[in-house]
Order: sequence, then structure tokens, then C-alpha cells
Amino acid sequence: MATTDRQATTLALAHALSAAERGLAVIPLSRTKLPALRSPHRDDPAPAPCHGECGRFGHGVYDASTDPARIRELFAAAPWATGYGIACGLPPHHLIGVDLDTKSETDSSAALRELALRHLFTIPPTVVVLTPSGGRHLWLSGPPDRVVPNSAGRLAPGIDIRGAGGYLVGPGSRTRHGAYAAAPGTAHLAPAACPPALLRLLLPPPRAHQQALSTTEAHGQGLVQFVLAAHEGQRNTRLFWAACRAYEDGIGPALVDPLIEAALNTGLGEREARATIASAARMTGHHP
Repeated sequence: MATTDRQATTLALAHALSAAERGLAVIPLSRTKLPALRSPHRDDPAPAPCHGECGRFGHGVYDASTDPARIRELFAAAPWATGYGIACGLPPHHLIGVDLDTKSETDSSAALRELALRHLFTIPPTVVVLTPSGGRHLWLSGPPDRVVPNSAGRLAPGIDIRGAGGYLVGPGSRTRHGAYAAAPGTAHLAPAACPPALLRLLLPPPRAHQQALSTTEAHGQGLVQFVLAAHEGQRNTRLFWAACRAYEDGIGPALVDPLIEAALNTGLGEREARATIASAARMTGHHP
């Protein structure tokens, strides 16, 4: 490994440990901004959904931790890491990331200002991270009892949201495109509370099956929220896992429609969602 890479890894670890001291769970990232550790199940012929229950590293955001010893172990297992990711949606901050991108033809900052004027909210002083492409990440704190899902362009073109199951590239990280840094005067701030009007825009819209869902057990509601929190690359796996748990707990039939609605909200097609749930039913010995 080149000296510059070793320095980048050392700095990334130092910044990650500093973030952990503030209650932010972190994972090592490669220069591509992806988790530095590959899945231990990548060569399995038919991998079952696993979020770290196997005890090995390589489960992306599910590896995230605030424990210094575990963080050092993660970075020791990925000596090529040059950055770190901060898991969103976890206590104590329940972090929500508002990603103002510059790749879109739309001015994302202007789009956010228009939303703020239209819905009567203001973004309070908070942590702002500057990206190598000229974009910005705004850190906000969400309520502990609501799950904010990930989304891309749903709020407005050029505005992506990092919620539960997602992560933000932490300041001090280096990628192949450059470095991430806290905007001057914001590094010492805590993530500000998300304005209620903005939070309403970030939450999934009410569904027709909400009344039917209220008749199921609280566990069933949690499974639906688990699916809603999926980001691209997790949607099918999360849906399959949630459907398996639902059938195992005897509430599978009651949750089919709510789970499909949740999957559609994340961008999964209805045909694929129904096929995934049917596979989960067969896997658990039930007839879909």
C-alpha cells in the first residue's frame, strides 16, 4: 500500500472514531464510497438474508458501530479504506441526510428553498458537509418513533434523502473524486431537529391499507417499516426477510398487501414484489 493510502486510512479511522464519540455509528468505505468490506456471503449459491447475524464483517451499514474497539477491527479488516460512512436512522440522533446534488440540471439548493417557502419551514443551523463535486449534505435529526426511508429525487430533482438503512460519507473521507469536509462553522454543531413540515414530506404517504394494517400486531407494523427503509440494492432482500418473518409469526396473509404497498413505495415493481413474497411463503412452508 502506498504511503498516501496509509495516511488516508489513518486519517479516516481518526475521523470515524471522532464521529463515534458523538454517537454516530460508522463503517469503513473504499475510494468508491461503497462499504470497504465485501459480503461474506457473496459466493454462497443461495444466500439467505443476513444483517450480521453470522458474526462476520461485510454487511454494509449493518456493521456500523460506535464502539471504538469494533471500529478499529473493521478498519483493520479493510486496510484499503480511505473513508467512513455514517449510518442514518440510528439512535441517539436518528440521522437524516439531505443530499443536495450537483449532477442534475436542476439547482437542488434552489429547489430546497422553494420547498421551504411553499411548505413554510426553514433549515436550522446544522452540520453541513461539502462534497468533492460541489454538493452539500445537510444533517438533520429525526424523531425516534418514525422511520424516514431513503429516496432519490422524490422530494425534488437533485435532492436525495438518506434515511434508515442508508449512510452518509463522513467529513474527512477521501474518495477517488476528492475529499469530503465539514463546511466552515458547522463541524461543532449537533444535527438539528428536522422541521416538522419537512419531515411530513419525507415520510411515506398514507396508504389505503393503513386501516387494515392497524389491526395487525405491532410486530407487523415494524416489518412494514423495515421494508420502507430499504434503499436501492436492499429492496428485494428486505422484502423477502420481512415476508419470511411475517409467515413465521402467523401474520403473513394479513401483511401481504401492506408489504406490497411498502415495496412499491421503495421503487420495487408489483410483479417482483408479489413473486418475492410468494417465495418467502414457500420457503416457510406456506401457500401464497
